[in-house]
Amino acid sequence: MKNIDLTPVIEALITLITAAITVFILPKLRSYLTEKLSAQQRESLRQWVKVAVAAAEQLYGSKTGQQKKEYVVSFLLSKGIVVDIDEVTALIESEVYKLTADGT
Repeated sequence: MKNIDLTPVIEALITLITAAITVFILPKLRSYLTEKLSAQQRESLRQWVKVAVAAAEQLYGSKTGQQKKEYVVSFLLSKGIVVDIDEVTALIESEVYKLTADGT
């Protein structure tokens, strides 16, 4: 009986599987982890904005919107959070809306 050497076939399969993992699975995993981390960072930013807006409302009262906004931005910077002013403005407005909606 003649023995067949399957080593080249097995090596080719391992190479193919490794290439498939590298091309298809790793990018999806990296994308998932990046999105997950970004979602956690966004949630953290939302929580800090919520705290800062509540503190600004308590400190400055009504009709001092610009002062309160400056306070929130300053508060976030003091926490080491580098912010995009447009994103923060939207988050601030969202939190203020929630406060006024809950207060009525």
